[in-house]
Amino acid sequence: MKIDLREVVLVGKRIRLVPISFDFAEQIFQEFTPEITTFMYPKSPNDISDIEKWISSATEKVRKGQDLQTVIIKNDNNEFLGCAGLHSLDTKTPELGIWIKKSAHGQGFGQEAIATLKEWAEQNLDYKYLKYPVDRKNIPSRKIPESLGGIIEDEYKKPNQAGQILDEVEYRIYKK
Repeated sequence: MKIDLREVVLVGKRIRLVPISFDFAEQIFQEFTPEITTFMYPKSPNDISDIEKWISSATEKVRKGQDLQTVIIKNDNNEFLGCAGLHSLDTKTPELGIWIKKSAHGQGFGQEAIATLKEWAEQNLDYKYLKYPVDRKNIPSRKIPESLGGIIEDEYKKPNQAGQILDEVEYRIYKK
């Protein structure tokens, strides 16, 4: 990939997606709670060093051009909202991922962030489809790929890092 993903900033109507950095470690640590991770593969951190390790790994993948890992910021007041990423950029089936802090749920920020990532992917990547795996019971998150024309094309169960079994449905979002 010729684009330096460390420089990519994506702007939506109400949000912007900025590259992940250690500047956000404390906010991520405070907001990435057990409640937020209920339906996710990663578990919530035990301490801030867990977040620092994750940021270190994520920034390395960004540097190598493998992932576009971002922090979601509200345009009008610079409020931290969560994280969104587009992973496995070196494949024909990159994977979308997102989490939004609890106090910002239900306001459409997740849908806007994923739509913004999808638009960037359409302009910059050669892919077959984007994957969006989500637990079957996570109805608010399922509405995100559905709003973008995503269709369920795979289903599977897998354990998450907290030892719970996720009942995943995998949406596929195709190019326009």
